[in-house]
Amino acid sequence: MTGDLYQKELLRFAACARGHGRLDAPDARVTLDNPLCGDRVTLEVMLKDGHVADVAHDLRACVLCQASASIIGEQAVGADAAEIEGVLETIEAMLAQKGPPPGGRWRQLDVFEAVAGHKNRYTCVTLPFRALGDAIKTALREKT
Repeated sequence: MTGDLYQKELLRFAACARGHGRLDAPDARVTLDNPLCGDRVTLEVMLKDGHVADVAHDLRACVLCQASASIIGEQAVGADAAEIEGVLETIEAMLAQKGPPPGGRWRQLDVFEAVAGHKNRYTCVTLPFRALGDAIKTALREKT
């Protein structure tokens, strides 16, 4: 992986590991793997009225995946499934088509713009968001 991916801000997100750990009583827990690089994300979520009330993650992952999960730890409270799906779609377009990064509270995801052009690293960035989306959907199914 080239040095342009290891920006100072990205490394800061990975190092602070916001949301790292476990929840006492999660509504759902999802584990996803990236077979290309060996990343493993376990994400737990608690919902209130269909929105994220708390989130935690446990990772065995590269710096890109760690930074992505840390941003989720900082910003996901209050989000619902549609918001997370929209953010994921925007990230995918940013990476694959060099589209604009997400805005609003997710604007910090612009640190991943340097990943565009490194197709084999896209899943490293998106895996925590896929896990969060799956966890929200699982929690909603189990609550009904």
